[in-house]
Amino acid sequence: MSPEEEIPRHGTPERKTPERRSRKARRTRDTLAQAAFELVLDRGLRYVTVEEIAEAADVDRRTFSRYFASKEAAALDSLRGDGDRINEALRSRPAEEPPLVAYRRAVLAWLADPEAEPWHRRPRIFDLLVVAEEEPALYAAFHHIRVDAQEDSVAILADRLGVDPRHDIRPAVTVAAGAGALLAAQAAWVRGGRPDALPALVTGAFDALAADLLTAPSAPQGRDSTTEHTAEAEEATS
Repeated sequence: MSPEEEIPRHGTPERKTPERRSRKARRTRDTLAQAAFELVLDRGLRYVTVEEIAEAADVDRRTFSRYFASKEAAALDSLRGDGDRINEALRSRPAEEPPLVAYRRAVLAWLADPEAEPWHRRPRIFDLLVVAEEEPALYAAFHHIRVDAQEDSVAILADRLGVDPRHDIRPAVTVAAGAGALLAAQAAWVRGGRPDALPALVTGAFDALAADLLTAPSAPQGRDSTTEHTAEAEEATS
């Protein structure tokens, strides 16, 4: 075998270079996102500039623009992976589960998984979502993240049902209902000031979608439903 035909033992540099570039790009993105996250929480969205985020990450403004369209998108980037985790759990749900049950249990599985670092277990995410409720630009950016995740959820449920979501509305309705329950629970969570209450609030929100609750009498005012939903939240993730 000639030198030109000799096969390297550990692969060629050409194959490794894209991998190294990908890892470097991921590190740069994560560093920018973390800088934006901390600056926005420490100083407030309106008092933070893109230039300051780039400087904190030790890159220039042009580099920032390659990764993020705005400071809001950068500050919220750590939340984007949560939709992916929920959808990954949704893909793994048993095929015989009704679509909304599968979506509900996927959300609760994410909330119960310590390795996934759900919102109530991740430092300062509660604070970030409180700020998002108060800042329209940040809330709008968060809405775009949710929409992207919901589009993937629709595709997953359509595949489970064996339908085309362009012609069958059921997957979209299911996701709209499930995502709406999660959004309602999130809003109650950040306004209630109890970071550990999210799983029970999510369970309660999904219970509100159950058909048998549509005609049930409302709970007495002042009743705290958080405690009564905790056990079911744990059971649903099993």
